[in-house]
Amino acid sequence: MADDQQHHHVPGTMDITDQERTYAGFIKLTTRTVIAIIVALILLALVNA
Repeated sequence: MADDQQHHHVPGTMDITDQERTYAGFIKLTTRTVIAIIVALILLALVNA
């Protein structure tokens, strides 16, 4: 089951490039979605004005 050897993690040595790329994509998608919603609300306000 579990190894008898203990593996110690050294802080700052993990490769996080995939996590950084995923987070950047998430932020980009969220920003674009919020902008699209704001534009849609403005257009709805103008049509009903």
